[in-house]
Amino acid sequence: MTNLQNISHVYFIGIGGIGMSALARYLNQQGKTVAGYDKVITALTKQLEAEGINIHYEDSFNAIPQEFKNVEQSLVIYTPAVPSDMEELVRFRESGITTIKRAQLLGEISKTMTCLAVAGTHGKTTTSAILAHLLHESDVKMTAFLGGILEGYKTNYLHTGNDVMVVEADEFDRSFMQLQPDYAGITAMDPDHLDIYGDVDAFEQTFKDFATLVPSGNLLVNEQVNLDGIEVGLSSGVYKAHHVVIANGAYHFDISTPQGEFEGFCLKLPGKHNLSNALLAIAIASEYGVDIEKLKLALVTFPGVERRFTYRMDTEKRVIIDDYAHHPTEIDAVYNAVLEMYPDEKVLAVFQPHLFSRTRDFMDDFATSLAQFDQLALLDIYPARELPIEGISSAVLRTKICALDNAPEVNIVIEKQDVAEFIEEMDTRIVVMIGAGDIGVVIQKTVEKMTAV
Repeated sequence: MTNLQNISHVYFIGIGGIGMSALARYLNQQGKTVAGYDKVITALTKQLEAEGINIHYEDSFNAIPQEFKNVEQSLVIYTPAVPSDMEELVRFRESGITTIKRAQLLGEISKTMTCLAVAGTHGKTTTSAILAHLLHESDVKMTAFLGGILEGYKTNYLHTGNDVMVVEADEFDRSFMQLQPDYAGITAMDPDHLDIYGDVDAFEQTFKDFATLVPSGNLLVNEQVNLDGIEVGLSSGVYKAHHVVIANGAYHFDISTPQGEFEGFCLKLPGKHNLSNALLAIAIASEYGVDIEKLKLALVTFPGVERRFTYRMDTEKRVIIDDYAHHPTEIDAVYNAVLEMYPDEKVLAVFQPHLFSRTRDFMDDFATSLAQFDQLALLDIYPARELPIEGISSAVLRTKICALDNAPEVNIVIEKQDVAEFIEEMDTRIVVMIGAGDIGVVIQKTVEKMTAV
């Protein structure tokens, strides 16, 4: 790749993506001239424009300012989600301008700082967000590229200096193999993205390959991850939580570490999976060298990550919880967290499946996970980058769920525009709305309808 020091103009294709936008912010802050394309206007693209980044929303090479077409001074970043025949991408390649994937840029940046990477099928966004917050509150000079909006900070990019880089190590498209991690944590290795990997063995092998990138002694793994590393867990590990109690909606716990026993930690985030995430973040920060007592003070102020068990409504009549869960294991984690918080109440789930291939590959597991809820509504599958697959639909998933002995008392497929009316009709107080597609927009509209006077 061209040395970034020689680049003055950087153009992002798909700039509104959560990972792309953080990189755009970084380069903009580094003094580069940044612009980009995205197909839709969102709150995130509006924020980028407010920060001085030029964005347009039509796939048109002619609409791109001429200064971004100089072979010597320009660089183009694109996301794997962009179709290979997209006009702008094709024309940039034809022009001879260097075009690279987002992961390659992250890899180059990771060589310039001490890189703390968080990998895993689930939990990497929350874990990396907690880690970034811990370092920020402990006065570590760091730059964090996050896969979600950090509540309180209202951004997916944190920058206080260039000593440390916090980054999500994304397994999709083997992206994390581009990184140069100095420390890394792995949250989970449950199979996913089998449309890319082909089978479970290939998927797991890539995590093993990633582990070899980490210097000896600097890999930390959740107790469920079958890789050699410093074990972190709730039931076993070199770093281990114990005396865990729930009080006033928060976890209170002590930690065993290689440095000794430490008491009085508090995490204001529901779900044992999030307690595991927090423990891994603490362990990574501790191994890097941050004092445990500083980490304890920082953890209690962690504000959460948008769309990770986020309360969108919390009244006596209705509680609506928003979560990004899009894999059966993640749905299980949301269910268990809701059960822990509201043990005596019925729970209505509204789920939007994400990707036809993922729905196909884990159809039975999705059915089992979703059947745990008392009532269930499915939205149509969100296709993202895929075309439909014959025989794979939300209606087929519903049929699978109906065939189970513990099928929910209500189990239907509904349209997005009918969600608010359906929730009102069911009159169930606890509602969880889950998925990684555009269900976030559905949730926003639903809450607006319910709160309208």
